[in-house]
Amino acid sequence: MKFKKIAAISTAIMIASASLVGCNSKTAEEGSKSKGNLKIGMVADVGGINDESFNQSAWEGLQKAKEDFGVEIKVIESKQASEYIANMESLIDEGVDLVIGVGNTMKDDIKTEAENYPDQKFAIIDETYDQIPENVTPILFKENEATYLAGLIAGKMTKTNNVGFIGGMQNPVISRFEYGFKAGVKEANKEADVKVQYAGTFGDAAKGKSIANQMYGNNMDVILTAAGGTGLGSIEAAKEKGKYAIGVDRDQSNLAPDNVLTSALKKVNVGIYDTVKGLVEGKLVGGKNKIYGLKEDGVGIPESTKSLVPQDVLDYVNGMIEKINSGEIKVPATKEEYEATQK
Repeated sequence: MKFKKIAAISTAIMIASASLVGCNSKTAEEGSKSKGNLKIGMVADVGGINDESFNQSAWEGLQKAKEDFGVEIKVIESKQASEYIANMESLIDEGVDLVIGVGNTMKDDIKTEAENYPDQKFAIIDETYDQIPENVTPILFKENEATYLAGLIAGKMTKTNNVGFIGGMQNPVISRFEYGFKAGVKEANKEADVKVQYAGTFGDAAKGKSIANQMYGNNMDVILTAAGGTGLGSIEAAKEKGKYAIGVDRDQSNLAPDNVLTSALKKVNVGIYDTVKGLVEGKLVGGKNKIYGLKEDGVGIPESTKSLVPQDVLDYVNGMIEKINSGEIKVPATKEEYEATQK
């Protein structure tokens, strides 16, 4: 079936999240110390590698690369943003071949370190530069394509015609989540209204739950939260109130199987794995963006969507996927692009 072929997570990339249980220390190190092995270091942002979101997805991709390529890996979790540079310095001191920064909040720190260490290779998730340093590989995603699919489902599944979007912080990445989602909802249901609120944080589940409870109390029956760990609280609110939530980054249906309609997958694991593969094969090129969308299997929706979403809606979504991949539909990524589609 088309849905399975296009939208499901590749089992070749995913690793069971159970492997993360008990990993609460600041550092986690894997891999044998065979002479000559490449060493990959990753700095996770304040959400940590158990955030059920993009840090965890990055960690899973790194683990899979270790398994397939025999690289040594080391991850440092950051308690606060002020630790990013020190954590990168620690990895550089240990002689890693590639430093990966997870999250656009590391943009300036990655650039600083790239300038200080011109022979060191870096990669950054979710950010790029007007002039990309030659030793930096930005890894970007077309989040708007994933949330467009989720929005199509929300538009078809809402009973109240009131849908919610909760963002972490206002930045270009979360804007792609927001406007792709709005466009999908409106495409599927012209009568539906999307209310938006920003939490101002990616790591406060309690705040996410509070905002979601308020939205559900205001007659919204489906909410997508693009806010890292903050979104865990939103899903918990959906579970308690018997409403629908939409996960992001990873398949989050395991958190509330009866309430998570679908998840807007942003396969950071795919981007990390592919980047390490390029390094191993000597093909990693700095100074250029690596961009992952539907065509590259870098975004999508998971197979678990079939559990709560009727087949006719899935068929509708599959048809729209084909139109996106053929270029017939261009999914908006900015406010300006979205507003142009609504005229």
